[in-house]
Amino acid sequence: MDATGLAQNRSSRREHVFLTATLDVAGTSLPVVLRNLSREGALVTGKDLPDAGDSVLFHRQGLSAPAKIAWCHQGLAGIQFDIPLYPRELLRHIPPKEDRPPLQIKRRPGLRPQPLTPAERAMVERWAAESPFALGD
Repeated sequence: MDATGLAQNRSSRREHVFLTATLDVAGTSLPVVLRNLSREGALVTGKDLPDAGDSVLFHRQGLSAPAKIAWCHQGLAGIQFDIPLYPRELLRHIPPKEDRPPLQIKRRPGLRPQPLTPAERAMVERWAAESPFALGD
């Protein structure tokens, strides 16, 4: 199934994030990076992730949720929460986009061409004449 089909089969919208979290599996805590999140599940990346079907406890900023690994492949894992989460609660420390201050972009100085010195011009002309890609041939 392609990514379009997957997105259409989801019952809730996913929030794209890049946050740290942990998965507790059989008494072991695994650090992961939370890549996206919805009420029903999440996408995480990490090393030595549990196998599909394993039960885990998902932790992020004091919030814990029992879950199951839906799939795992090459450092990515899909997590299915046992009970629906509210992403707004999980992401409560991140202000909504409309409440964030506008990004201040400082302009860098422009690049202006400087005239070549006579010595530089002679060097460029010599290099161009000796180039195997010279146009005069």
